Amino acid sequence: MNITIRPESNNEYTITEDIIKEAFLYEEYSDKSEHLLVKKIRKSDAFIPQLSLVALTEEGNIIGHVLLSKIKIVDGNNEVDSLALAPVSVSPHYQKKGIGRQLIQAAIKKAKELGYRSVIVLGHKDYYPKFGFKQAHLWNIQAPFDVADEQFMALEITENGLKNVEGIVRYSKPFLE
Repeated sequence: MNITIRPESNNEYTITEDIIKEAFLYEEYSDKSEHLLVKKIRKSDAFIPQLSLVALTEEGNIIGHVLLSKIKIVDGNNEVDSLALAPVSVSPHYQKKGIGRQLIQAAIKKAKELGYRSVIVLGHKDYYPKFGFKQAHLWNIQAPFDVADEQFMALEITENGLKNVEGIVRYSKPFLE
């Protein structure tokens, strides 16, 4: 499917939130509040406008969204900047067409261009490894809450982006509210 991916603009926030809500409506492992998380992240210091991307049809309709936001990996007094991938959303009518994959790849590429070195995701154990994500515990990186190792993953977006990095992920405040 031929789509365009570009940064989200302020006047598209409501449309994007509707897409996110629709995308997670029937997801078994969703608390149905992903659109509220995005709204809160946009108002926080964790928000990076260049890493909030939308997918558009040839007609210009928004059909998907991905967000990478600032997090830290903390080990005692050492803090390393990283990014959280959450959420990625595609309108149900357009799912299973590779749009989520294109959004994730575009976001990772842009993050690398902006100088970020890694991305953390809590997600499906069979989906995210397709992008190179590996279990975060391989770097001794842990979630701040109980989660299965196979669902908590990290990705080096630069060579050795997580070399000598370990600790507990500190999510931004919107994730904790």
